[in-house]
Amino acid sequence: MTTTILAPDIRPPSPTSPEVSPRRAALIAGIGYVLLFGLSIFANFFVKEGLVVADDAQATATNIVESETLFRIGLVAFLAIFLIDIVVAWALHIVFRTEHRDLSLVAAWSRLVYTVFLGVAAIFFFQALALYDSAAVADVMSSAERNAQALIGLQLFDSAWLIGLAAFGLHLIVLGFLVARSVDTPRWLGHLMIAAGAAYLVDTTAHTVLADYADHADAFLVMVAVPSVVAEGWFGLWLLTRARRSQSARAVALANHPNTKDIPQ
Repeated sequence: MTTTILAPDIRPPSPTSPEVSPRRAALIAGIGYVLLFGLSIFANFFVKEGLVVADDAQATATNIVESETLFRIGLVAFLAIFLIDIVVAWALHIVFRTEHRDLSLVAAWSRLVYTVFLGVAAIFFFQALALYDSAAVADVMSSAERNAQALIGLQLFDSAWLIGLAAFGLHLIVLGFLVARSVDTPRWLGHLMIAAGAAYLVDTTAHTVLADYADHADAFLVMVAVPSVVAEGWFGLWLLTRARRSQSARAVALANHPNTKDIPQ
């Protein structure tokens, strides 16, 4: 009897399926940042903050019932943020994996953890809609009880998102370190991203340990918003500019060497 040993099927990467280049990944991430900026402002400040009244279940219920379409569009915007953030995490890993592969993975995974918590938080929007609209729930709970439960759910949205923002803070710190050590990016941009990430962590910690956090909420909001908006806006513009510069350099190279097909992207 003879025994045949089959060699493992090791195949080289298909030339028809090349990896995404850092230039294209930067473009994808930059476009993602622009979309996230607009969607976040709409969903969080225009919809959620505009309809949900803190500590007033009846007013919140009235706002949402009267503007249910707007509330549902806001939920769609949060779901879009959830999906876009997955793509952005992947694209940023490609941009910075040559800088430090392991830290790039940490940055990507921490952003994905934040994204998961945002997805979990969105469940409470669905719960609020069910409490307001469900005839079965109305048969067993009074209107005041349903409104109170819905407001608690909307507050739990904030709690789940807050935990996710701690992971997002870690993402910004690690990503800021990669930006600061890169020769292609402004060092101050990296430092500002690290400061923004630390602000997210401090804010989440303050929410946890300060019983009177509401008395200092405005100060914490400024502490988080200023470095975050400046750093992430600057970073998004850098991503788009980097992609454009790389594309221009490739065009010049192709013009100088028209017969060359393997110029990296």
